[in-house]
Amino acid sequence: MEIFVFLFSLTALGVLYTMNNVPELQEPYVILQVGAGVLVFVFLVYLLMAWRNPPKDLLFFAFAVFSFTCVIDLVSALQHDGWITGFMEFYQKAGEPYLGTAYGIMMCYWDGIVHFILYLFMICRITERKDYRIMGLFWAGSLLANMSIFVTGIVVGKQGSDIRPAFWLNMPFLLVPVWGAISVFTSAKSKQLTGGYNAMFVQCMRLIWRPQDLMLVLLALAAMAFTIFRGLVALDAPLEACTIYLKQYEPYLKDPVGYPRVMMLHFLFYGVPLLGALVYGLVEPGCNWMPDLSVFFAGAMAQCQFAHMGGSLHSRTMAPYRIPGDAFLVVMAANLVYVAIPQIIAMRCTENPNFFLTVSSFPGQTGLPYSKEKDTLITNKIKSS
Repeated sequence: MEIFVFLFSLTALGVLYTMNNVPELQEPYVILQVGAGVLVFVFLVYLLMAWRNPPKDLLFFAFAVFSFTCVIDLVSALQHDGWITGFMEFYQKAGEPYLGTAYGIMMCYWDGIVHFILYLFMICRITERKDYRIMGLFWAGSLLANMSIFVTGIVVGKQGSDIRPAFWLNMPFLLVPVWGAISVFTSAKSKQLTGGYNAMFVQCMRLIWRPQDLMLVLLALAAMAFTIFRGLVALDAPLEACTIYLKQYEPYLKDPVGYPRVMMLHFLFYGVPLLGALVYGLVEPGCNWMPDLSVFFAGAMAQCQFAHMGGSLHSRTMAPYRIPGDAFLVVMAANLVYVAIPQIIAMRCTENPNFFLTVSSFPGQTGLPYSKEKDTLITNKIKSS
């Protein structure tokens, strides 16, 4: 099935080429109607294909339809960067001109490559009746962060006064990841949630005796501080440190397109609490929500930082807002470490989840070694002696 989805998605090239060469299809409201009609048609094609053997997971249809649009996004990015021509001129003028911004181009690259690969893999897993939880959570975090920043940035940025009807084609891509995240978070886990002796042993150890987790906690706290600082910069805080950072390190945060500022506010109001939750989960044993949350957050941060770093370096960004040459290495290193922290935490939580499992007691035991209460077995033994 994934091979058919891949091949059928390539037919988006024909749709784009036709619309680009038929003037009657290039009016703003016509673009909206044709775009909505194409999405419905693609959905019906996959619905008819799966009629006899319907997938158990309805997200299959969302992944299949979105695979089609991934090709459109990749073509958009390639044409804006001058690699190809003849497909998207009509959409650049009468569709969504803000896709030509540095952030819009980098966003389309991420969607056209990373999301497309994820869709094909998840479709394969659904077809084979296998679990795709980690990929699904990473995708949901990535697309939800992507679209929430993109849609908000359109409205508050300099393009906000020139919104065309095709803007409303973004709504399904904003709402579906919410449904996808809820669906994946609430689905039954294929891995165990209850641990035995190994989990009990790990959870007995305080943070100081877990150097890997201690280092991750310190890195997460540093990421929280960096997030708060850049949020203050985006909010025009009059602090001298904020002014220096904005002028000498990341002037891109004040790019009038609006996306960098919106992203920093997303990080400030959503990223900081999520990082705080990850710190809590690394300190307090038995937080079985940690693996899922860490993967979801890793997906969001990966997409955001890719678009942010790429946008700050892209030629479409005006020269005064690009990273200054003498601060390039420092800024890039800070951003790379910043995006790596959630990825490392997610890998730690998924590859060795013993610390996050709910520990079941042994027969005859009413207390647990990491509990604040004394072990009742030892207490009873002392009393009997």
